[in-house]
Amino acid sequence: MKTKQRIVYGALELFNQHGERNITTNHISEHLGISPGNLYYHYSNKQEIIRAIFKDYTSELLDRFRPYESQEQSLVLLKHYVNSTFSLMWKYRFFYANLADIVSRDAQLHSAYCQVQEKLRINLVAIVESFRTLNLIVVEPDNMPRFVTNLHFIANGWLAYQSAMSANQKVTESMIMQGMLQILAMVKPVATQLGREQLLLLEEGLQMTCTAEAE
Repeated sequence: MKTKQRIVYGALELFNQHGERNITTNHISEHLGISPGNLYYHYSNKQEIIRAIFKDYTSELLDRFRPYESQEQSLVLLKHYVNSTFSLMWKYRFFYANLADIVSRDAQLHSAYCQVQEKLRINLVAIVESFRTLNLIVVEPDNMPRFVTNLHFIANGWLAYQSAMSANQKVTESMIMQGMLQILAMVKPVATQLGREQLLLLEEGLQMTCTAEAE
């Protein structure tokens, strides 16, 4: 792996473990066993590293949350989107947990974030429409924007909310699983009978995972 990518991966690991605010470029270079000069050769400051991490995040986000024009079973698609939400929130948990602060310090990053979220929102509308087509949910067209916004809000804001409620508590996989359950709870009221059956299967799997981790 090239040094430039090693820096991104190493920084992501440290940010997730200790919080982005607590990590400096010196911590990153020491963690990787390279000189600060070598790090600065590739990135002039920590903010550039954060932007590089965000670029990777963006690529994964838009790839995972794209509509599928296929005959996949509806449960397979539901699992895909739930698992994608979980894996992204876990992999980039430092970003989700402190989103407002991170983007407020960098106008360039904030602009990029808003552009990506708008693209994601378009994809989410198409995904929810596909669930309507699969007879999993019933949402009136006029209510679609608000429904999508609510789902988007929970996914984006769950870890920030949890971090605010428990300032000294580290983000855990169980905490993210609880966020997934919260999303399913939002979908249940508009689910069809078929949709509720499949949501129940997903919910049971998430609850079992949460229980296993607690033990």
